[in-house]
Amino acid sequence: MTPQPNPQVGAAVKAADRAHVFHSWSAQELIDPLAVAGAEGSYFWDYDGNRYLDFSSGLVYTNIGYQHPKVVAAIQEQAATMTTFAPAFAVEARSEAARLIAARTPGDLDKIFFTNGGADAVEHALRMARLHTGRPKVLSAYRSYHGGTQQAVNVTGDPRRWANDTGTAGVVRFWAPFLYRSRFYAQTEEQECERALEHLEATIQFEGPATIAAIILETVPGTAGIMLPPAGYLAGVRELCDRYGIVFVLDEVMAGFGRTGSWFAADLYGVTPDLLTFAKGVNSGYVPLGGVAISGAIAETFAKRPYPGGLTYSGHPLACAAAVATLTVMEEEGIVAHAAKLGSEVIEPALRELAERHPSVGEVRGVGMFWALDLVRDRRTREPLVPYNAAGEANAPMAAFAAAAKKQGLWPFVNMNRTHVVPPLNITEAEAKEGLAALDTALGVADEHVA
Repeated sequence: MTPQPNPQVGAAVKAADRAHVFHSWSAQELIDPLAVAGAEGSYFWDYDGNRYLDFSSGLVYTNIGYQHPKVVAAIQEQAATMTTFAPAFAVEARSEAARLIAARTPGDLDKIFFTNGGADAVEHALRMARLHTGRPKVLSAYRSYHGGTQQAVNVTGDPRRWANDTGTAGVVRFWAPFLYRSRFYAQTEEQECERALEHLEATIQFEGPATIAAIILETVPGTAGIMLPPAGYLAGVRELCDRYGIVFVLDEVMAGFGRTGSWFAADLYGVTPDLLTFAKGVNSGYVPLGGVAISGAIAETFAKRPYPGGLTYSGHPLACAAAVATLTVMEEEGIVAHAAKLGSEVIEPALRELAERHPSVGEVRGVGMFWALDLVRDRRTREPLVPYNAAGEANAPMAAFAAAAKKQGLWPFVNMNRTHVVPPLNITEAEAKEGLAALDTALGVADEHVA
């Protein structure tokens, strides 16, 4: 795992990228992508020999780290046996992946519809909900992210929606609970929960319950800030959905498969949705794969009625073989329990200690290997370190923080005024402490911008 510098190759890789690759969510001439030479475990490195501890897990998906040998071997074996096959057939890797996923999902979510990733999982979950209920509308939360395809981005509640928002997608947004930046003037978690549920029910009533097909929530919102729902909130949403005949969809694309220290975040709250979307950690992102876990009642809707949707690569054998191997590795190596233990005994205490020493840290929140530091200019007023959706000079404090982290050999996950601590679930205690020490140094740069 020792990086071997090769700047000439790196320059060629960068030149080809800049000439031909069109990057997502970016102004193409204003970005400078790092040319990556290799990755293993919790680290990756560039062609200049710089090595980084990845506290972002890619995009929060390398749950078992990079290049796990058992998953690499499973992909190679599947490629030698059957590289691909159409989704209308029963294929061993596909069947076994579905069985293993269904064994871990909560309740009766026993049917698995495979997609290529999280966004199209959301697309199909909402299509299923609308067809099941015969209703047009979907309710989704501000401070959420559900994907970049047309319907998924329209149910998203962050600024990436704005340029793509048609205003005619049948989406109504509401405020979910978040006590640190409460929209309900709450003083306690209990008040926040009660008032958020009152607000949601009023939204349902004023929109017309008979027009609402689904409510979609990230069980624990990821990119939007890792805000754990207060006790009773998800159960309350479940009860509202049951009362008004609405399909309850939980998006576990980021939170699922061990990220929260449980197989699914829904397990932490004892709640079973009607539909659950997944991707990312299902096979550590080694081959693109996502899906929808479907309840018995919704599956029955399509028992004798064709489901009008499909994908050429649904349940791709290489992706499913990677999922089978990943889930097997996670079981054999106790990775979910390790994430819970390391999160509670090492990550959380260290982050709370950092918050005591760094005035730029307004709040620490999270669970398992899913943490966020909310960075502020003023702890008293909770003014964010940078404005909402800041860019350019307005975002300079966060850019300086990220640069300081990278200088220390730590690759951070930064979004708006937050840095997320989301390393691979099987990171060692020593590696975690190495990253936390680098984070400590980088927060010193953020402190320079405190009012």
